[in-house]
Amino acid sequence: MIEAENITKRRGETLALDRVSLRVPRGAVHGLIGADGAGKSTLFDILVTLLRPDSGQARIGGRDIVARWRDIRKTVGYMPAAFSLYGDLSVRENLEFFARIYRQSATRIVSLAGDVWAQLEPFSDRPAAKLSGGMKQKLALCCALIHDPEVLMLDEPTTGVDPTSRREFWEALRRLAEGGKTILVSTSYMDEAAKCDAIILLHRGRVLDALTPDEVGEHYRGSLYEIGSAGGAEAGGNAAEAHRLAVLRDWSLCRECYTFGDRLHLGLSLEGIHPETVYGYLRARGIDTGAVEIREAAPTVEDLFIQLTSTSSAAAADEVHAHTR
Repeated sequence: MIEAENITKRRGETLALDRVSLRVPRGAVHGLIGADGAGKSTLFDILVTLLRPDSGQARIGGRDIVARWRDIRKTVGYMPAAFSLYGDLSVRENLEFFARIYRQSATRIVSLAGDVWAQLEPFSDRPAAKLSGGMKQKLALCCALIHDPEVLMLDEPTTGVDPTSRREFWEALRRLAEGGKTILVSTSYMDEAAKCDAIILLHRGRVLDALTPDEVGEHYRGSLYEIGSAGGAEAGGNAAEAHRLAVLRDWSLCRECYTFGDRLHLGLSLEGIHPETVYGYLRARGIDTGAVEIREAAPTVEDLFIQLTSTSSAAAADEVHAHTR
């Protein structure tokens, strides 16, 4: 349904997109995962015909986005990253405004997204500017759906939204996909990758990998271990943990090591290494391992992303944590 091949775009001197390719089949939810500055918004602007690519091609429903841009705009419902509705208009007035643009009846939103509208309707007379973050995004989704598009493109729709509203929003997206909508959604929240049928990891304008959430372990190279305190979580910045981090990063087998919540994640370049080997290395470096707990860990999307972006473990981890937490 959505096809892009070698999309390249410069913004001034910056190469915003570097030969980006992707495919999203009909009725699927695909996630475009990346930190701020990865190129997600630039790609969305191109796919919804707000920008032209410098090179490459893209089609939506078989229609070329440049040659048939008018048809694309009828086919796609778009939610930009920034809230772009009219804050001084009420919820109902915003919906009626977009319905008139598409020559539709605002009442059809009940059949298109009745469950989302049911949560919004009690606030139908409230100005959009006075809605909570989650309700603003639900209103934006309803406005994007009013012309019953085949495709939804949502640019970071849950940024700054509370966890409950995030969950409800993703539940709504899943129901829309089950009803036949094709959805491409970008996010900097790595945990949302698990809610997608497939994910595209984007970093500094380039696709690092494309996979399903279940394939993360297969794409991760080497071994991953989680290291913490056996007696419970230590406070962040604890001197003992900081010392362990420095010692582990100095190990020749260490591919990357970084804080992960209240623990450390250690990626080793070899597979099949027993945790006792890690204990032995720490003891040989003078670290008391009596209060240390080490176990093998299943890689997450964040672990894979850090590994793929790692030029130095510290720099890669710091960049990911700075933009995805």
